[in-house]
Amino acid sequence: MATTNEMPGNGRAAAADEGSAPDAGSGTWGQGLAAYPAWVERYLPAVHDGFNAANKYISVPALKAGLGKYLSNPLTGYLMILRTRGRKSGEMRDAPLGYTIVGDHVYCIAGFGRKTHWFQNVLADPKVEVILPSRAFSGIAQEVTDEAERLRALPPLLRSMGVVAGAMGMGNAWKITPEEVSAKCEGLPLVRVEATGIAAGPDDPGGWFWAVPIGLSALGLLCVLRGRRRRSRA
Repeated sequence: MATTNEMPGNGRAAAADEGSAPDAGSGTWGQGLAAYPAWVERYLPAVHDGFNAANKYISVPALKAGLGKYLSNPLTGYLMILRTRGRKSGEMRDAPLGYTIVGDHVYCIAGFGRKTHWFQNVLADPKVEVILPSRAFSGIAQEVTDEAERLRALPPLLRSMGVVAGAMGMGNAWKITPEEVSAKCEGLPLVRVEATGIAAGPDDPGGWFWAVPIGLSALGLLCVLRGRRRRSRA
């Protein structure tokens, strides 16, 4: 399931290839998926809009700044950035997604079905970049169609999403069988990313993690100066 979802673009033309949900007006998107109970389907458009707003202003900036290790935990889930090339704009698009690592591969899932925009971008160009909380790499993304591989990857992936999976009606991934997990995820494409090279992470040249200690230092200095000013007035 993508939590995600993904990033809004510059205008309507760009938005068509970077969001987490299908194009507006494309029909009853998100409906008819086995992953979601009927009562959840009604709220999928609102969930998508909420994710888009949270991702634009919170998730993506935080992950780019190297704060993924502070945001990711077993309760709220683990997040990465999947960077794809927009199939219409040709620009790189950032999608914050729940993920898991099984063997040598990273797995994620398109939570809004096959029309999820980052998934469509992957089908058009499988060359991607991945920013994990602890590392970054370039890779090749492919849809997993082998049922045995889905059975191996889906349970740990669902568990890695924490309470989000349960809140979306996916059930308790710790208690249901791999077959039940696979059935619940029917219609949601599973994607495997195989590392092929090095990508720039938040701590690398061009990254934004440097702003975190500087910002914290500036804030600390400001607090000290304010404290001295108050004492001098007293």
